[in-house]
Amino acid sequence: MTENQNLLAEQRRALIVDEVRRRGGVRVNELTRRLGVSDMTVRRDLDALARQGVLEKVHGGAVPVVEASTHEPGFEAKSALELTAKEDIARAAAHLVVPGAAIALSGGTTTFALAHHLLDVPELTVVTNSVRVADVFHSAQRGSGQRQGSATVVLTGGVRTPSDSLVGPVADQAIASLHFDVLFLGVHGISAGAGLSTPNLAEAETNRRLVRSARRVVVVADHTKWGTVGLSSFASLDQVDTLVTDSGLRAEARAEVAEVLPRLIVAGELDDELDGTDS
Repeated sequence: MTENQNLLAEQRRALIVDEVRRRGGVRVNELTRRLGVSDMTVRRDLDALARQGVLEKVHGGAVPVVEASTHEPGFEAKSALELTAKEDIARAAAHLVVPGAAIALSGGTTTFALAHHLLDVPELTVVTNSVRVADVFHSAQRGSGQRQGSATVVLTGGVRTPSDSLVGPVADQAIASLHFDVLFLGVHGISAGAGLSTPNLAEAETNRRLVRSARRVVVVADHTKWGTVGLSSFASLDQVDTLVTDSGLRAEARAEVAEVLPRLIVAGELDDELDGTDS
């Protein structure tokens, strides 16, 4: 981390979380020196991050939270994390969508960010099991009226999870009868061994159905998801066509991804690759 007194709180806290996870713990005096801010500012940041549940405060510093594989944060808690990375990923992923495509967006805060970037893509058919994603399109249509070429949105039924996704037999049956060009999939965790995983068993089954119904699978996940393993795996990495992530993904992880996935897009680093889209 480099010293910068002008870092926004969001950027500063993202750097703190990354440092805690990478090193297994940090001290307040180290953070004040590296971030170039006051002791009080660092302590406020640690308090905020501890309230979000992403680290644990200890005397003189902070350590990572050891989460159970069944722990499932709510949508609001996840929304506060890695905001810049999610926005960069969403912007890059939007370049993969062509007008008139039938796409699916799973639940998650990164797919929620992606939905905002797709509002002006004409003639889309959007299948989603996310209440939040559906509301992005519905709110836009309410605000501007039903424009010609605006998206047709299909919201599956089902039981609502803490992350505001709809899962269970109703959602599974609806998805099984559909076929889409591209699935944009948010994940709780991704690793070489466990593949894509979630702490929610019902959501795992619904995600399996989404993967089966898609011609191409694009995972949208920030670098903090790498190495995280939830209770249930629902897809292996060789079922994924593209991973869109951010520049925080370390070299070792990139090498592992490159061995399995046909395409890795690092938002902000491969802009020349995004000049054209493929169907």
